[in-house]
Order: sequence, then C-alpha cells, then structure tokens
Amino acid sequence: MSLLDVRRDGDLLLMGLARPEKHNALDLSMVEEIHAALDSVRGTPCVIVIHSTTPEMFVSGADIAELRRRTSRDALSGINAELFEKLSKHRWPTIAAVDGPAIGGGCELALACDFRLATPRARFGQPEPQLGILAGAGANWRLAQAVGLPLARRMLLAGEFLDAHQALEAGLVDRLHSPDELLGAAIEYGRRIARASWQALELTKLALRVGRPNATLEFDLAAQAVLFESDEKVTRMDAFLEKKTRRG
Repeated sequence: MSLLDVRRDGDLLLMGLARPEKHNALDLSMVEEIHAALDSVRGTPCVIVIHSTTPEMFVSGADIAELRRRTSRDALSGINAELFEKLSKHRWPTIAAVDGPAIGGGCELALACDFRLATPRARFGQPEPQLGILAGAGANWRLAQAVGLPLARRMLLAGEFLDAHQALEAGLVDRLHSPDELLGAAIEYGRRIARASWQALELTKLALRVGRPNATLEFDLAAQAVLFESDEKVTRMDAFLEKKTRRG
C-alpha cells in the first residue's frame, strides 16, 4: 500500500502522509515515495502542501527500528537530509500543515517547508541526542534560522519541546487553525500564493536562499556517520523500542 496520498488541486500538489499505524514515522519507503512525488512536479509550477491523512498526527520522527539498523554508510548517504534538501529546493513555495507531533525528522520535514500552519494539537521537538544521534537532516541550522540560536540550543541540546502556541510565538509556526479548518486553510493559503507570478515566486525563493549560512550538511552527515556506529546509539534505541513495546 502507498504511504503517500498524492493529488493535484489546481495549482497545488497535496501530499498526504499515510502511515497511521506508525504515526507517519519516516522510513525508507515513505522517503522514496516523497522523492517520487517531488520528481513528478519537477519543473511544474505548483505550491506543495504536506499534511497527514490521519487527524491529530503529523510525523512522529524517523522509524527508530529502521534507524537503529542504519550504519555510517547510511548516514553518509543522507537519506532524510537529501529528501529535505530536495523539498526545500522545490522552485515554488511549500506549506506544512501540522496537526499533532512533529518530532525529530518530523520537525525537520516541517522546517524544510517555507510555511508552517498548525493546530493547537501540534508539538515540536528534536530529541535526537537522547537516542545517541544528532538532528542531521537540517535542524542544526534551519531551526536556528527559524527561531533564533538560543531557543534552537534549548531544543537541540536540552531536549525542550514547543507546544503550538509557543511555536507560534517563536516564529516556528506562521498561523494556528482549528483541526477541522487546517487543511482547508493550507489549501486557501496555497491558492493565495499561486495567484502571484510563478517566475517572481521562484526568483524570490532563490533570493531568500542566498541568506542561508554556510551549508552544514556535510558536517552533519559525517558526525551522524560516527554516531551511527556507536554502541550508545544501539543501547539507547533498544531502550526506546522496548519502552514503546511495553506501552503497546
């Protein structure tokens, strides 16, 4: 079964994340499907809206069981990092509609989008160091760019989470909507954007990227490769998976 519900709505491409039994955790299959969806509109002017097909859910993070098996070679291949780079480089604006937890890779996925709309049920966090790894798919610089370095440090180093209202106040979220209104609001916002000149939107997005700091992607991948081979990563992820199993 497909893990992604993709459909066109005029000038919009809607990507519905559809892995509810795993809280939309990003595994390799879902990553490949998102790549394929992005490739399908390469060069086609459209606003992308990423959402969950299941209420009260966005992306709980990477699939820890799969992540636990990954090696330094996998880290250096940048499985999630390359996907989020491709998403961020979509030539026209992108919107994340967040209803529920956006944790780890889920937060990084939202950060890779140009806009983040959310419900009061949204929650954001980067707990990777608790699992013996780092946020190697963009959060180490995108989060600081979005909320400022002091708060980014608290989230990345101290494991602080933001609820929806805190995220709105910090600038991580652009707007809050009720759960029943979120997807419709994201679609309407996308249509509003699409009324502008596609060429002007594309060049403005390129201009905004000029302000990006020196890319840390290469360092992130190298550091993650070291951490993926550590005994502590295995121990911490085993403990996470055991705890998850006990919770049912």
